[in-house]
Amino acid sequence: MSMNPRGWGYPVLKYAVMGWLLIAQDRRALELLDRMLSRWPDDAYALASRAHLRAQRGDRPGAVADAQALVAAHPARSAADWFNLAFLLEADGRLQDAEPAFRRAVEIDDKLDRAWYGLGLVLIRLGRYDEAVKALERNTRLQPMSPYGWYQLARVHMDRHAPDEALKVIRHLKGFEPKVAAQLERETGLAA
Repeated sequence: MSMNPRGWGYPVLKYAVMGWLLIAQDRRALELLDRMLSRWPDDAYALASRAHLRAQRGDRPGAVADAQALVAAHPARSAADWFNLAFLLEADGRLQDAEPAFRRAVEIDDKLDRAWYGLGLVLIRLGRYDEAVKALERNTRLQPMSPYGWYQLARVHMDRHAPDEALKVIRHLKGFEPKVAAQLERETGLAA
């Protein structure tokens, strides 16, 4: 009796894909992934790998389709799967679709700082500033030394017509990212 439910051919194909990727033979790796998915259509490794390769090659619709198939087949496997889908959707301008994917990612792993950041950016683009503040505040709690969330938080406070809150962020940034603080001062006209 085989210990591998897919049979011994599966590991061979998987290692062959890795080998082609190792020597930058994306086309050959994609051919093997297609072969794997024709045999095992819901395989998480093959779907995630093909989505990644398609995105790298500029085939965003194909990458989105694979990422959607992955989360449909394995909805609770990984917050990263949902983040990757959300990222692709957001990059494609599909904000209404990206938002629930980011929310699902943080539901699975509420410490996934990049998903909180992505959610905040989507909410900003949707004009839902109060919700964006909450997402970005969560991001900055998880990544307190990263200037990206702080920068967006200051910008969204300005969009909310809350310059006092933006000024607090700028003052905070001066302590560890003075260049970003100076940039915000120039952009907002606020002086900390």
